[in-house]
Amino acid sequence: MTLDKISETPWLHELRPQGRDLIGRVGEVAEACAKRADEHDRAATFPGEDFDDLAAAGLNAATVPREHGGLGLGPLNGDTLTLWLMTKELAKADLSLGRCWEGHTNSLVLLHALASEQQQERWFDGIVRGGQKWVAWSGEPQARKPGEGTRFGTGITAVDGGWVLEGTKAFATSATGADWALLLVNTAGPGGARHADAPAEGLLLLACDLSDPTVTVDESWWDPIGMRATASHVVEFDQTFLPQENLVGEPGAYLHEGWQSAFTPHYAASFLGAAEGAFDYALEYLTRQNKTADPYVHHRAGSMAVNLQTSHLWLAHVAQFWDRGRRAEAQRAGNCARHLVEHLALETVEHCVRACGARSLVRPSPVERILRDLTFYARHDNDDHVLATIGRATLGETHDSSFFKP
Repeated sequence: MTLDKISETPWLHELRPQGRDLIGRVGEVAEACAKRADEHDRAATFPGEDFDDLAAAGLNAATVPREHGGLGLGPLNGDTLTLWLMTKELAKADLSLGRCWEGHTNSLVLLHALASEQQQERWFDGIVRGGQKWVAWSGEPQARKPGEGTRFGTGITAVDGGWVLEGTKAFATSATGADWALLLVNTAGPGGARHADAPAEGLLLLACDLSDPTVTVDESWWDPIGMRATASHVVEFDQTFLPQENLVGEPGAYLHEGWQSAFTPHYAASFLGAAEGAFDYALEYLTRQNKTADPYVHHRAGSMAVNLQTSHLWLAHVAQFWDRGRRAEAQRAGNCARHLVEHLALETVEHCVRACGARSLVRPSPVERILRDLTFYARHDNDDHVLATIGRATLGETHDSSFFKP
């Protein structure tokens, strides 16, 4: 879907002029990113050139506040929809790139929310001036995949001036491309944020310079069916020292303040980007193959169009809650959007394949990669648990809006 087409839709008319300009600029960068997507997918390599292009275009500091030289987007800056539509454009070019971009921009939201003024001055400067890339890593799953002999996890020990970290994290997005990582580690032992049952106060958020020689990447583990270019490898910490000045926020703040729920609808924006990529392919292919007179194609095209419109409207709805400071409503609506857009996006890709046929799944068609990536990325959260959480909230029962635990 070109910018000319989507500019006619209500959600873009509601954006500020800066937002419309930014989406156009991101779209231009995304065109080059799309041409590299297949190469990165086949080799499972981090899309570093894409981030270089984003930095060169002045887009890498999207969620850094304006007073620190950034673009001032996101849920803390009163302009959330622009950020999510930028993410959608990148995910349309390459869903793996969209995920890496999410991790970067979401990390900067956490720095804005929780880091001290001194920390912000230190780290935001490296992002704005140096193009540094950030990520946030929590993954320490305790369930093993077939063939694994050990579980992932970290242990942290307090020492003079800071902490020493030992162990491993899995699903470490952008492991071979990021410069800094925000590590969610638990003083009670393995589990990180999502998989630990310890009290919230035991969860620390620590910034780690990934150039530290005690931090290494094991690239042998990451061999998935999709999202290969996220380079979400296993990262090993061998007595890594993390100084006191790298502690971000108060212990437990990430859980107490429910920051994960700010990122849940951002995933939906990436889902939508993948769906829109399939839709664009279908429109071009069906027109070129002169299949537009088929009434069944009419049904497929109409369903795809409605799905995309619905998804956009849901994202705009959630973004308004964040921008108006209505956080509780934003959390509830964000989970609804996350659930719904997953299904609409997967359905849209299915409509594309049904309408275009098996050739749409033969490389170099991007739909083959979109299908693999979206199917895999939608597992980021268990949708059964997401929907059950929505149900518990509806019934007024106790629920976990961030990690969807019973």
